[in-house]
Amino acid sequence: MVVAKIAPSLLSSDFARLADECERMLSLGADYLHMDVMDGHFVPNLTLGAPIIKCLRPHTKGFLDCHLMVSNPEQWVADFASAGADLFCFHYEATEDAAALIDAIHKSGMKAGMAIKPKTPVDVVFEFCDRLDQVLVMTVEPGFGGQSFMPDCMDKVRELRKRFPELDIQVDGGLDPENIEVAAKAGANVIVAGSSIFKASSPGDVISLFRKVVNEAQPTS
Repeated sequence: MVVAKIAPSLLSSDFARLADECERMLSLGADYLHMDVMDGHFVPNLTLGAPIIKCLRPHTKGFLDCHLMVSNPEQWVADFASAGADLFCFHYEATEDAAALIDAIHKSGMKAGMAIKPKTPVDVVFEFCDRLDQVLVMTVEPGFGGQSFMPDCMDKVRELRKRFPELDIQVDGGLDPENIEVAAKAGANVIVAGSSIFKASSPGDVISLFRKVVNEAQPTS
């Protein structure tokens, strides 16, 4: 049975205090630290890269879940492995040889994740799932924080959960206390949330709520 893993998106944090923000999230119960890596090409925004992960690594023991919204993700595997990333999640749409990229990620010592955009059919990931540590179903268009959750993407999560009951299925985009139950019941167990955690009056309560709802949605046998 899969368990809830809550991954606050540091894109919504105070970047001037990034290490402190990471430790604050871990102290509030976060399981992963979700790092949004954008190159200004695959997506229009530009955020952080491997040098920042490298600087951050000595200041946190947290699991660095790096979501690369970049063109040609192959060129960054060695850099992120050297920087200390724990999981390297690339977009199916950004590579021409996903199998080789998964192999390269694993050989580098990182876990491998694959992400798909809202308009990408879920069946493109099926052949890779037995080799992936995580599949990320985007519930907004990648590139910016603060977008609205797309509930129609839950059909993809349901299909993945039915076919791969032990797989870590991550959802990212617009998750909040009002829609977390929809995602949890569909089968998502790794929850990425930025604004709804960082802008909450009590971020720890939001993390606890997400965990409770996700774990209660899991089958009991």
